[in-house]
Amino acid sequence: MPYVNIRITKENATSDQKALLIKGVTNLLQEVLGKNPQTTVVVIDEVETENWGIGGETVTERRKRGE
Repeated sequence: MPYVNIRITKENATSDQKALLIKGVTNLLQEVLGKNPQTTVVVIDEVETENWGIGGETVTERRKRGE
């Protein structure tokens, strides 16, 4: 039973986009590793940008600069 955890910053990913991620990862595991889609678990965690750091600063600050 594969378990995949996707973490993204909480920046307006739509329900449709998240559904596509779940379907795509499930299909990829089936195609590449032969895993059963019925037992594949995919969880998407959305993290606030002030709680995600890159290079010693928050994503919130980076976004303010257009990065």
